[in-house]
Amino acid sequence: MTNPLLFLVAAVTLVAVPGPNHLYIITRSVGEGRRAGVASALGVEAGTLLHVTAAAAGLSALVAASATAFTALRYAGAAYLIFLAVRTFRGRHSHADPVLTPQPLPRVFLDGLLVNLFNPKVVLFFLAFLPQFVDPAAGSVPVQIVVLGLAIGLIGLASDLVYAFAAGSLAGRLRARPAFRRRQAYAVCAVYLGLGLAALAGPGPRRAGA
Repeated sequence: MTNPLLFLVAAVTLVAVPGPNHLYIITRSVGEGRRAGVASALGVEAGTLLHVTAAAAGLSALVAASATAFTALRYAGAAYLIFLAVRTFRGRHSHADPVLTPQPLPRVFLDGLLVNLFNPKVVLFFLAFLPQFVDPAAGSVPVQIVVLGLAIGLIGLASDLVYAFAAGSLAGRLRARPAFRRRQAYAVCAVYLGLGLAALAGPGPRRAGA
């Protein structure tokens, strides 16, 4: 690996900056509580580990180079986020008291994993970022990618947990306010729907020679 200090600084800067995954985790924490936020964070980073494995095996490059595969992944991610919006809307108690019904934690974990796994931007991130710090002369390239990817996963998990705990603590105070309770489910639905639409408008597949 070349320049570990530069890699660490770049990874912290890129991963810790608020992005779609953080917004998803914050939304889950606000909507269903801190435990759901933590479960979402663990699921998201489990998805990161799968992306790292795919990158090390060369599968990510194949997906990014294939317009069909990349588009299918993007549509799958957008469809799942829109499904979460619909499920959240249908899962509120009633129109009069639209408080969210918390999902079981294993389901929350799986949701986080799938949201990240179906995100083609993560595929492009690993393809664009990791090779800059790989030194073929230092040993096996796939092993270096796994090591770098695991480091990013740990940094990402630490960042995700900070957002989950902060949002969960804030939500605990907000739930005591009737106005927040009335708007909570609708706000969560709007965020999921917005993330789904943003996924549809995301980057296209990487062109050969680009």
